[in-house]
Amino acid sequence: MSRKVKFSQNWKKAKDKVQRLHARIGNARRDYLHKCSATISKNHAMVAVEDLQVKNMSRSASGAKDAPGKNVRAKSGLNKSILDQGWFEFRRQLEYKLAWNGGWLIAVPPQNTSRTCPACGHVSAENRQTQSRFLCVKCGFEENADLVGAINILARGHRVAACGEPVQSGRSVKQEPAEAIQTGSMPVWTP
Repeated sequence: MSRKVKFSQNWKKAKDKVQRLHARIGNARRDYLHKCSATISKNHAMVAVEDLQVKNMSRSASGAKDAPGKNVRAKSGLNKSILDQGWFEFRRQLEYKLAWNGGWLIAVPPQNTSRTCPACGHVSAENRQTQSRFLCVKCGFEENADLVGAINILARGHRVAACGEPVQSGRSVKQEPAEAIQTGSMPVWTP
């Protein structure tokens, strides 16, 4: 019967092999993020992203001694998956590469981006039927929930770029009046 001895020569070889494997995975991830962020920054002048708090999203669910957490194992797997994607690193790379190329990164708050109807503006938790299905309970607009979120994020980013308003959810408050009467060369608005 063989025994495993910690810090033996074979143990050190196995440890080195695992470390090389993790290094290759990390290099491949960084390479992919650099290529994607470079392509996007070269092809787009303005990019709008959700201002996700990755640190808060990947916080431990273990809790404390007097109040232990629930679903710790599932949350641990989710945390690993979130951190493996490299969301924060992708945003960081995209931000500096856009700045190099004269572009602009706008981070909008993630509140209700996938619950707001892009057609009528109605916000409701019932709009999000499932993880992937969006159906507005007010106007009947139906689409993939991720696509609805992307539409809303882009619209919020455009409002910031066009109106210079602070990043917020909802409809823009800085828009020209609908009724404008042109007299001569100067526009005159009626209340």
